[in-house]
Order: sequence, then C-alpha cells, then structure tokens
Amino acid sequence: MTALVINLRPTIELTDDEFLKFCQQNPELRIESTATGALVVMPPTGGGSGKRNFSLTTQFGIWVEQTQLGEGFDSSTVFKLPNGARRSLDVAWVTSDRWNALTLEEQERFPPIAPDFVIELRSRTDDLEDLEAKMQEYMDNGVRLGWLIDPITKQVKIYHQGQPVETLQNPTTLSGETVLPGFVLDLSRIFR
Repeated sequence: MTALVINLRPTIELTDDEFLKFCQQNPELRIESTATGALVVMPPTGGGSGKRNFSLTTQFGIWVEQTQLGEGFDSSTVFKLPNGARRSLDVAWVTSDRWNALTLEEQERFPPIAPDFVIELRSRTDDLEDLEAKMQEYMDNGVRLGWLIDPITKQVKIYHQGQPVETLQNPTTLSGETVLPGFVLDLSRIFR
C-alpha cells in the first residue's frame, strides 16, 4: 500500500488556512502537500514501525533535552518548505537561533522553514523511491543532514547538503557529525 496522491491543481490551490482546516477535519489521516499542490494521504504504519519510530524519537529527544541546541519535532509536525511543499517528517530538528527567528504565529502553524536535520524511517507501506525523492527535496530546500533509515534492507542513506548520498549496510550506530554534536543513534532496536 502506498500513499494516495490527489492532484488538485490547476482547479484548486489550498492556502495554508485551507490546508490546516482540511487536516483538522480529517485528524485520523496523515496529510502532506507537494510543491505542486497535490495532497498526499499516507497510510498508517503498523506496530513494528511505530515501535521503531518511538525508539528514534526517544533517543533523539534525550539528546535535544540535554544539549538545548535546538528544537526537536515528531511526525505530527508539518513544515512548509521554501518550495511550498508541506511535509511531515518522522524526526526533525531546527537550531535554536533559526527557530527563535520565526514569529510565534509561524511556530504555531506550519513553520515556514526547512529543518537542519531530518530522519525518515521506512515502513512496510512506504515506497523507497518516494522516500528517496522526499529526502532529495529536503536537501534541495536547505536541510543540512538527513538519514533515510530502512529496517527492511538494514540500510541507511545519509544525505549531506551538496554531496552525493552515502549508503551504509547494517550500521550499528549513526553519528550526528557537526550538525548534531555528540549525538549517536543506536540502531540495535531499529534493525532487529
């Protein structure tokens, strides 16, 4: 099962207010919109993906709280990227100075900012090519570091701004490098 894509343009173009209202009227759905205005309704994940995502969020959340270098976000947050896409990531992080530069209204709605760091965790319902395209979109919009974690193949694709994608087979840990100083993700609970 893959995401349902509904192309609205050129007939309809949802404003941020209309998109928010649509999401609020359909709280049981995970909804994004592409840069071209298409709505993307993503299928729910199963228990295995939920467990793995919880481990990711917990490990990352501990680092965020300990360092206070920025703000962490879970998959229920929708970011409005510079290209106009409204995307929800499994894990996202924005440095404190960039986050604090947003107005309170911008912070409370769909933050109009590309995160500094993102993680996408592939679930069995995700199409790998779609996730790779989203990761490239994130990088094209200013994300500095991204991890596409695939527990099905036990691969991690590491995305750096302006560099080729690096693929690791069955790594035990991932380093946040200079973007996330001191953060190391333990993959043992993700890949089992």
